Amino acid sequence: MSAEPQVQPRMRRMLAEDVERVMNIEREAYHYPWTARIFEDCIRVGYDCWVLEVDERQAGHAVLTVAAGEAHLLNLTVDRRWQGYGLGRFMLRRLLDYACEQKAEALFLEVRPSNVAAVQLYRSEGFEHIGTRPRYYPLHSGREDAWVLSRRCDAPAGA
Repeated sequence: MSAEPQVQPRMRRMLAEDVERVMNIEREAYHYPWTARIFEDCIRVGYDCWVLEVDERQAGHAVLTVAAGEAHLLNLTVDRRWQGYGLGRFMLRRLLDYACEQKAEALFLEVRPSNVAAVQLYRSEGFEHIGTRPRYYPLHSGREDAWVLSRRCDAPAGA
């Protein structure tokens, strides 16, 4: 997979009218998706909510918060039909750039250790494992830990 997508993506601010399509992508991507209400609340309170478009079609979305010198990536999702084109990396890089422009010193996120593709993406972009949140994510039988990853804005990308 290349570092940059071969398609021509663009990111724009998420609007309330985007939430229905966001939910379609979210439900296909996760066993335990966010709800429409969560996205609507994120937009309402002023979180940095983004839609990824390819050929004017929604191909993904992300939610980021920046406050007190820190950024937290709360959600980054690529439509299953668009996975493998470098769009997750495209969004992650744009969001990291944006967070750093907003004077964040570091970007934090949680990821399921079982989400191997996401873990590999984050590590390849210079994110480091800094902690674990026990039993953070729901599973069909029990719960899964979350790895907390971080990358300083002044840190170089990984391998």
